[in-house]
Amino acid sequence: MTDSHPGGTAASEGADTPEDSPLLEVESLEVHYPIRKGLLRREVGRVRAVDGVSFSIGRGETLGLVGESGCGKTSTALSILRLEEPTGGEIRFDGDRVMRLSGAALRAFRRRTQLVVQDPNEAFNPRMRVGEAVAEPLVLHGMDDETRRRRLVESMLERVGLSASDADRYPHEFSDGEKQRLAIARALVPDPDLIVADEPTSALDARVKADVLALLDDVRREFDVSVLFISHDVDVVRRFCDRVAVMYLGEIVEKGPIDTVLASPAHPYTRVLLGSVPSLDPTDRGRSRPLTDTVPDPADPPGGCRFHTRCPEVIRPDDVDLPADLWERVARFRFSVAAGELPDGIGHDGSEDAAVTPATVREAFALPDRLPDDAVERAVADAVSAIVHGDLEAAHRRLAETVPSVCERAEPIAVVESDRTVRCHRYDPGVEAEPRTWSRNGE
Repeated sequence: MTDSHPGGTAASEGADTPEDSPLLEVESLEVHYPIRKGLLRREVGRVRAVDGVSFSIGRGETLGLVGESGCGKTSTALSILRLEEPTGGEIRFDGDRVMRLSGAALRAFRRRTQLVVQDPNEAFNPRMRVGEAVAEPLVLHGMDDETRRRRLVESMLERVGLSASDADRYPHEFSDGEKQRLAIARALVPDPDLIVADEPTSALDARVKADVLALLDDVRREFDVSVLFISHDVDVVRRFCDRVAVMYLGEIVEKGPIDTVLASPAHPYTRVLLGSVPSLDPTDRGRSRPLTDTVPDPADPPGGCRFHTRCPEVIRPDDVDLPADLWERVARFRFSVAAGELPDGIGHDGSEDAAVTPATVREAFALPDRLPDDAVERAVADAVSAIVHGDLEAAHRRLAETVPSVCERAEPIAVVESDRTVRCHRYDPGVEAEPRTWSRNGE
């Protein structure tokens, strides 16, 4: 692929970077979007899409960035490529400070970093032959020789499992899987060092997804290219990546080698993600599920650990005397009320419903008639009564003042164990809680 290097390589501050150093280093990255209102468009808040993210990618390595939709994965990717301007933090590529690049150095960086987007149907101009589309990066980076461009494009099309003659066809003549192969060819043709693949298989069916993943794996090994692989699908990340970083609401909560993290997840959110993967085993019923389905607003994220409002392992307050299973039910009750997630038949429109009684509310949340902790029982009884009368806010206040957790009071620190990092109070030696080990079930 030496022939595909258009324009040469610009000199940079990272020219003497050791070969064993990371290709990409991201430190405390922030991407905040202002919220503006009124005629004067004054800023009234910020969406904290990415809030202090740090990770690195080695040369020839694939890092999976996994998390639910809306957690900030794509904003992270676009800011790394300088397609979004970060609010704060540092990005280094091959030793260069990316935010300081300009002119020839910035053009060289953009040749060496390429993007594969989620929907292949949006990746191509329907009026442009695919050969021209695949050759666009070569044109943009100064390769004026049309014959040479054609030769490189035809060679790359064949490498991704298509035909050289396909260069003269239009996008509508290809299937979605073939269009994603074309997108991969276009990303590879300028001979990059890093490919950012943003959900590249989510729009494909299972068979085509497997084919595209196999192709990506082949070409990244053949061309020794690093990959930042973004996905919400844990199984896809497991099959394709060397390491994984788990992201929730703008923060990375756990990262480490793929076999370590996914075989024995430490963070409760990682366990919830794994629990969402369908299982064919009818006996597999011990999967973690979140307390609520409502993901908090990134413009107003919860204090402390951002996952605490959904965490099935939220730490019990010191003065609460309940068994673990009853504590989880009380926590689920509390945060479901806060999120407005009430079961069917439990009204919350502000009016009293004669069909809703304290007994039906307790039954809906699997709460016993009486809890063994008197203080918690009084709070639950008051909250249940408020719900019967349609006052969710009063129910939320009563529960919040009675069963607060360290998880909502303090932000967890990053704890490093061997080659894995996790941000959870249960692993913080400075927090008094039931200890957790680095095992799948946290036992």
